[in-house]
Amino acid sequence: MQTPNSSLIPMIDQHAEEAGFLAVLRDYALRAPHYDLDHLTKLESRLEAHLDGLRVAGQTGLEVLLAHLGPHAIGELFASVVLAFEAGNAQVLSRLSEHLRSAVETERGYLMALGWLDWGRVSPWIERMLASPEPLFRRLGLAACGMHRHDPGPALLAGLSHADPGVLARAARTAGELRRRDLMPAIRVHRQHQEAATRFWANWATAQMGDEEALEPLRQFAEQPGEFQYRALCVWLAWQKREHSIAWIRQLMQNPEQRRIGIQAVGLLGDPVSVPWLIQQMSDLPHARVAGEAFSLMTGADLALLDLELQDLPDFDAGPNDAPEDANVAMDPDENLLWPDPRLIAAWWQAHGGDFQAGVGYVLGLQQSESSYRQALARGQQRQRIAAACGIARLRPTEVLFPTSAPAWRQKALLGEPAGFGR
Repeated sequence: MQTPNSSLIPMIDQHAEEAGFLAVLRDYALRAPHYDLDHLTKLESRLEAHLDGLRVAGQTGLEVLLAHLGPHAIGELFASVVLAFEAGNAQVLSRLSEHLRSAVETERGYLMALGWLDWGRVSPWIERMLASPEPLFRRLGLAACGMHRHDPGPALLAGLSHADPGVLARAARTAGELRRRDLMPAIRVHRQHQEAATRFWANWATAQMGDEEALEPLRQFAEQPGEFQYRALCVWLAWQKREHSIAWIRQLMQNPEQRRIGIQAVGLLGDPVSVPWLIQQMSDLPHARVAGEAFSLMTGADLALLDLELQDLPDFDAGPNDAPEDANVAMDPDENLLWPDPRLIAAWWQAHGGDFQAGVGYVLGLQQSESSYRQALARGQQRQRIAAACGIARLRPTEVLFPTSAPAWRQKALLGEPAGFGR
């Protein structure tokens, strides 16, 4: 191996640390309520700049990155995989595979890299992954195909009959992303799978192919806090009959334990008849910020731009603390949302509510339609964009799903917008 130039190590080391940090931050941002495409573009430009610094360092950059790898180094694995694929360095890729086998918690980093890279960079290696006897690499191969919306052919059906639940889940997800309706019978087999992830992705996939029987399992996921809740909610509301959605939301609104998801459901349904109730929730500190988010999703009112946020922030902490006796270890899901001012928002609604028609669904101030969903994809924040992608999927049921987690430049190209920076 090449011996790194010691005088360059501190600078290269900083590039490695920053690239790792920004890769993990970007992964979070893809599901965050305060990032839009422009924010993602800026974040990805920063990440790309540090990757460039490592590229310029050549083999030394790779060696420094490899030295940073550890059992939890997700971001560093991302950067290592990106550089190794770009260089076509089979030896380093083999080392990374060995590392991944012993540090499975970093699989997310490898996955992120496969989605970040151009398809032309990864495609020569994907067939090997799809044919691998190891479930880990089979999952990664299927994931890469899904993220790039590339049909893996027979490997997808093979994945749906695999013994490993993780492979099954990823195969179902990829089939759903690609709208492989011909595979619905093979996916339905796993509708009641004992593993939650496999069960979720199987129902998520077929629901977006028009399978009404998948809606009830999705509703159950939507009612349970966890990683699948918001995705389940978006798909369920997009495909469920409106009258059923309204009845279900009314039940949620009456249950204090399900108040938060009820507020989100109200925002996603988009019926302005619920705005007065949303404004009431803004006076309840645990639910105030998510109520403000739901109001903005429906009306398009930017709380910061219109000065509709509280100036004096309340003394409220929903996140974990250092007290060992406190069982609350969950992070505050609304940490990055603004605090709405109920009085100012009520006045705004008094002035503008007449522009909205009761009984009609709205997204960002426009009646829900393919056009308004596309505008939300172009201008909305990530949670809004995830919902908009589900709305478009309902209206265009034969097209592949819009990839809201793809690099921003790729998403902007799909939307016909300037890419921001070239790749």
